Amino acid sequence: MMETVVHRVYLGLGSNLGDREANITRAICLIGERVGAVLRQSTLIETEPWGFDSENRFLNGVILCETALTPRQVLHTTQGIERELGKSRIHATVHQTQTYKDRPIDIDILLYDDWTVDEPGLRIPHPLMHQRDFVMIPLNEICQ
Repeated sequence: MMETVVHRVYLGLGSNLGDREANITRAICLIGERVGAVLRQSTLIETEPWGFDSENRFLNGVILCETALTPRQVLHTTQGIERELGKSRIHATVHQTQTYKDRPIDIDILLYDDWTVDEPGLRIPHPLMHQRDFVMIPLNEICQ
């Protein structure tokens, strides 16, 4: 019998539309069902939008999961959860720059074990996470 390899994946979550806390709670529940056991969860922090202007503030947090999924499978699974919770494909690439909009949920893969992945549509570690306090503060909280 082959042993299942378990990986540790850190996911960043954010919401600035609707019931933000409920959106994140629902996303965490679905991640636990579809990606793997949620081992740690940071405190949620309220932050200003990053990369665009909006009157809607974000709630952000980070979770740590164990998963048997590959990085690409984690990406497809979390994108499905985003769509299920009302996110449209709004991260459009326009002249090599991303455009951001308000969204009920956003799930980003921050780290996957100590792997480096650089593929179309998937970069791990997340290339912008060190520029974002709303990622680094909750990430540091659960990495202690």
